[in-house]
Formats: sequence, structure tokens, C-alpha cells
Amino acid sequence: MEKLKEFSVRHFEKLLLIGLILAIVVTNYFILQKLAFLNFYYLPVLIAGYFLGKKQAIFTSCLVVCLVTFIAILDSASFLEVGSTLKLFFNLVIWGGFLVLAAYVVGTLYEEKEKKISELKKAYIGVIEILTKYLEASDRYTKGHSVRVADYSTEIAIAMELPRSEVENIRVAGLLHDIGKIETSSELIQKAASLTQEEKDEVKKHVEKGVKLLSSVGTVLQEAIPIVLAHHTYFIQDKDTEDKSHSKIPLGARIIAVVDAYDAMVTDRPYRAGKQPWQAIQELEKYAGTQFDPVVVEAFKNVISEKIEVS
Repeated sequence: MEKLKEFSVRHFEKLLLIGLILAIVVTNYFILQKLAFLNFYYLPVLIAGYFLGKKQAIFTSCLVVCLVTFIAILDSASFLEVGSTLKLFFNLVIWGGFLVLAAYVVGTLYEEKEKKISELKKAYIGVIEILTKYLEASDRYTKGHSVRVADYSTEIAIAMELPRSEVENIRVAGLLHDIGKIETSSELIQKAASLTQEEKDEVKKHVEKGVKLLSSVGTVLQEAIPIVLAHHTYFIQDKDTEDKSHSKIPLGARIIAVVDAYDAMVTDRPYRAGKQPWQAIQELEKYAGTQFDPVVVEAFKNVISEKIEVS
């Protein structure tokens, strides 16, 4: 059931398109003025162009033209009420030509819009990366941490074959997952001695502080906010119960949780030396299924193994 839901969400536009075409075809049988009803077929074509692009729109328009031609052959009596076979053929050609042209125009506009959005996303991700490097520059122990988390998280998301939009959201969330620490005392973050419980609670607040900061910029980063909010949430809160809380944790947050922990373990701190990569992976495996998503841990192992071998 969960897989069906995921499939439906991922292919919503295509399923909507197919359902709309079928609905129009079925309704067609109850309409007397067949040629007048043909204008309704513009609807699925325009939707295809707006949501799926030029290629899918033209394909849909050609499919619709073939479908209508087939219906006209099967139910020629109803179509021929408007005139001769030659006139019917002429009307269908004119209608089909405009349909394909509409598909091309709307699809082209969609692709131009997507190109502009893509350029804008690259620009703001670049700005975010520059900001992140600047914020971490003052601490040599965490310098580059967010960029590394973002890079590894992106590679995991690609390896898990997630949609491009989700990969981009995970990258942005990786860059911004610790943004709330700019409102936390740097002395507290860099403290070498053990933290008191009060200090630990204060450091943990960086997640909520980060979400508040991200929310203040409007809807631009809204897809990354749930990932940032949940990236410190354990995969299973209580292993002694039938805890299914991990199903509510965004996959992006589960990915960042693994990479964040790994980078923290292999990085030197004022109070300890960093672990070897293989030791950090053993720690991830140890807590896979409780603190971390085992599927993500396995995907990360595949990603990191090549880099360890090369280095």
C-alpha cells in the first residue's frame, strides 16, 4: 500500500493525464455533436505541456489525434452527421494541427520556465554554499562540515535513485542543517570539556533555531525545512516497542543523519582525534535499525567505499 501511494505521488501528473483522457473518451460516447466536443481534448494536452514539457505534450497530442481518428472510424455515422467524409477528414486535420501546435507552444513555455527556475536554484544554492563556508570558517574543527554533508547526502540520494527535485532539496538541507548554530555561542560549540545537561539542551536548540531562520525567508526553502527539523531524530525512538515513528521522518533527514554522524566521527575535535573511516562505518552499522535507517547506511557504505579505496 505504501509503495502504491509513493508511486501515485511520484507519477501524479501522468496518472491525472491518463485519467483525464479516459474520462473524455468515455464522455464522448454520450455527446451527439462529436466535432464540437473535440475541443475538450485540448485540456489533457495543455496539462501535459504545463507539467511534463514539450516532448510529453507533443506525444500526448499525437496520441489524442490517433485516438480520435480511431473513434471516428468506429463511429463514422455520428461524425458524418456534420457533412461528407472529405469534410470530416479536413476538420480532423485542422483540429489535429492546432492541437499539436498548442502542445508545442505550451511545452516550450514550460521548458523555458523550468530552465529559469533551474538557474535560480543553482544561484541560491551557490549563495547558500558561500554563506555556509563563511560561517564555518572561524572554526577549523567544523570547517567544511556542511558542504561535506551536502555532497555525501546528494550522492546517496542519487544512488537511491530519488527524483531530481528531492535530490536538490536534500542538498540544500545538507548545507543548512546546522544553520541554527549561528545563534548558539561559539564558545559552547567549541568547548573541549564535557558539556553540562543545560549546555547540551542549549546546543540541541540549534535545530529549532535553524528552522525559524529558514522559515523567515518565505517559501523558497520550504521543502528543506522538514528535513532540517528531523535530521537529529532517531530512526526508532523506542526499540522495546513497536515504534513506527521512522515512517514520519523524511527520507532526506534520514540520509543527512547518517552523513552528519559519519563526518562528526572522522573529524578531529579539540577533545579527541577523529576516527578512521572504517571505524566510523562500523559505528553506523552498529546503530543501523535504531538510530539510523539501515537502508541509508547500506547506500552510504556503497558511496563511501569507492572514496576510501581511492584515498
